[in-house]
Amino acid sequence: MTTLFPAIILVLVAIVILGVKALFVKGGKFPSGHASDIPALRKKGVDCVRKMK
Repeated sequence: MTTLFPAIILVLVAIVILGVKALFVKGGKFPSGHASDIPALRKKGVDCVRKMK
């Protein structure tokens, strides 16, 4: 029980930090997690597996 409460708080803080742009900016969106949307991965030639289907 002593680690459950801090873990829940940590997850909630992470969600809020990731959602700041989506929640407080007009027209904001959550950041994309697709490999093809990350410039550093595109530069290395890594592509999203969803496009291979």
